[in-house]
Amino acid sequence: MPLLLSKTLFYIHPKSQISTSRSALMSVSGATAKHRLRGVVFDMDGTLTVPVIDFAAMYKAVLGEEEYRRIRADNPSGIDILHHIENWSPDKQRKAYEIIVDFERRGLDRLQIMPGVTELCGFLDCRRIRRGLITRNVKESVDLFHQRLGTVFFPALSREFRPYKPDPAPLLHICSTWEVQPNEVLMVGDSLKDDVACGKRAGAFTCLLDERGRYDSSDFASLDLKPDFKVSSLAEVHSLLETNFHLIP
Repeated sequence: MPLLLSKTLFYIHPKSQISTSRSALMSVSGATAKHRLRGVVFDMDGTLTVPVIDFAAMYKAVLGEEEYRRIRADNPSGIDILHHIENWSPDKQRKAYEIIVDFERRGLDRLQIMPGVTELCGFLDCRRIRRGLITRNVKESVDLFHQRLGTVFFPALSREFRPYKPDPAPLLHICSTWEVQPNEVLMVGDSLKDDVACGKRAGAFTCLLDERGRYDSSDFASLDLKPDFKVSSLAEVHSLLETNFHLIP
């Protein structure tokens, strides 16, 4: 049943803890108004694959302990390491990328498909709903993910596509490729600052995957950036889609 907390309406599914907060989903009468959905775009690391990269260790290796702590304190939603090093000198930037790529390649050896991915892909394919992928990881990681999953997301944009998330460009590129409007697409990811920001800026619906309740922390309470939906597992996305959208190819 719907619960009204402050000015945000949360819909609690009988078998999950899915919440929705987009005012556009609500009609004047308070009933849920379904919108047409033609495609779903996913983040990869931490969304379609199990998190294996120690990002804190990576950031410390790139920035140094003291600089890492300073930047982390100023950015509670997370550090955007790729944008942070863009203005560094070429030599310093090259060394930073070498560290980042080293962490990513070590992560390839432990790449695991997130539980629920296969079932969700089957559901989307059955309903003929497009599925794409946007990651800040390298193409090599995307290729390995596709190989182990046994199916392909298209388009699948890696870090080689510029500008990358949270810029809306990659999501808008996918919408253009699909010949759909951004408001007919759902962006799903585990990062508020990258995935939700990208989706919001593009004009798409957004869903935050928060497996461990990280974003329930008071550190994020004051942030203006809010997802339209929040789930704790990919298994919940299935019911979210059927409850809130008209799934029309």
